[in-house]
Amino acid sequence: MGASGSSPASSVSASVDAAAPDTPAVSAEKPKCKACCACPETKRVRDACIVENGEENCTKLIEDHKACMRKMGFNI
Repeated sequence: MGASGSSPASSVSASVDAAAPDTPAVSAEKPKCKACCACPETKRVRDACIVENGEENCTKLIEDHKACMRKMGFNI
């Protein structure tokens, strides 16, 4: 019984440890504005590229905008 009791605890610990690095970052930095208003400079360039060239041709600008949103505290 002791061995089977420690296995689930180990599984829970492992899953908690895996989730732990993400959780503090999200709760430590709460967004200071709404998502629609965050990162207007990267959003504008990204949107223009998508309209003119299609989403598949703008992956760098999309990733830049996502990085900016993460810095602003959004979980994207």
